[in-house]
Amino acid sequence: MRPDTPAEHITEAERLLRTATRYPEDREPLLLQAAAHLELAGERARAATLYDDLLTADGAPADDPHLVKALKAANLWEYGHEAEARAIIDGLRVAAPRAAAPWTIAAETLEAHDELEAAHELFSAALALLLTPGEEVPYATQSLLTGRHRVRRLRGSEHDDWDRLADTLHTAEVPLDELHDPKRLWSLGSSDPGELKAEITRLRAELGVYRTALSRPFPVAVLHWPAAELAELLAAYPALAAEYPDHAGHLTAVETALRDLHAAGTANLGIVTGTIPSYEAFAASEAASPADPNLLPLYATTLAARGRALPWPPARSAACWCGSGDVYRECHGGS
Repeated sequence: MRPDTPAEHITEAERLLRTATRYPEDREPLLLQAAAHLELAGERARAATLYDDLLTADGAPADDPHLVKALKAANLWEYGHEAEARAIIDGLRVAAPRAAAPWTIAAETLEAHDELEAAHELFSAALALLLTPGEEVPYATQSLLTGRHRVRRLRGSEHDDWDRLADTLHTAEVPLDELHDPKRLWSLGSSDPGELKAEITRLRAELGVYRTALSRPFPVAVLHWPAAELAELLAAYPALAAEYPDHAGHLTAVETALRDLHAAGTANLGIVTGTIPSYEAFAASEAASPADPNLLPLYATTLAARGRALPWPPARSAACWCGSGDVYRECHGGS
């Protein structure tokens, strides 16, 4: 049963915190989930301490500090710390993270507090950084286009190229223009059955979009091993050599597998990076041998479910997923 009352949310947060103590390798996603439950329970100050724990220099560094800071800013603003929240959002813009989620959360925080101009600027800055004209829009980046479209609709702005792109990517029955119509809420107070029926149709379409997103909590992920980790893996478990003849071939196989999945119509693709300690711990939890090649896809799926996946493909001007330091278009993104 999903938590519903504040007490149930606090109970779930406590469970997640205990789990994080038992599984420190999953500490970050578990603490973020616990913080979300505390926010829903109205325990915003306590949620803020969890965000601080993830950002403190004394603990293990956060895998995604920009995401943690954006969530912290959203939480702070909700319980009266507007100045601090603004400072964090300003810092995120200067840091210019290469992932969409921190930008989306920060811009939606501004939007939620009627800072439409600032929200529009943040959405636009993110898209200018993360989108390359003419290239396919990564799944994670589509939320920026949708959010910007919504804000521009609220501001009464004329459609531009990014708005038209958002319209193209939107697949629900009701168009974005209707979903984001600032006048639509007025129809909820109407006594006209026709208007009420139309609004119900719009709301169902909007709910369908959210259900689709919730039904895909993590991407279809392919497992990637850095060179040093792969060498250690094969030294410890030679039976896996058939899966990984050499590191260069492994990297090529990862990119090829993702391209094949994409060509087959699979959306929301990602890459997870393996480490020997977490792989061995996963094998132990499954009562299986790390030398069993059938364990590898299960390990990849588990990492993705724990929030460890990076969206694929990256922007062609972004760093390649393989860690070479080259931009994607000049590395594995080359055609």
